[in-house]
Amino acid sequence: MGARLLHRFKDSYPDGAVIEAVIWQLPKPTPDRPHGLKYRFYYGSADGSVEIRYDNETGKGDHRHYGNREEPYEFIDIDVLIADFLADVKNARGER
Repeated sequence: MGARLLHRFKDSYPDGAVIEAVIWQLPKPTPDRPHGLKYRFYYGSADGSVEIRYDNETGKGDHRHYGNREEPYEFIDIDVLIADFLADVKNARGER
């Protein structure tokens, strides 16, 4: 049995920026994904530039990107992951 889609969301802002989130439940945890989830969250500007990305690709584990900068991300649970991502998007958009 393969991964099961838990959540998929994609939308765009009036200025053309795009936000997307996809989360899968894996059949079993792996060393890179001990929580048993595979995910990718994306926020990019209208011109296609990556502003913020959270993901956990094989070999890297949980991490996030701010433009060209990459740093580890401490996964706690799905709710915190979503809240952290949305807070970063809000900040990148200059919203309060």
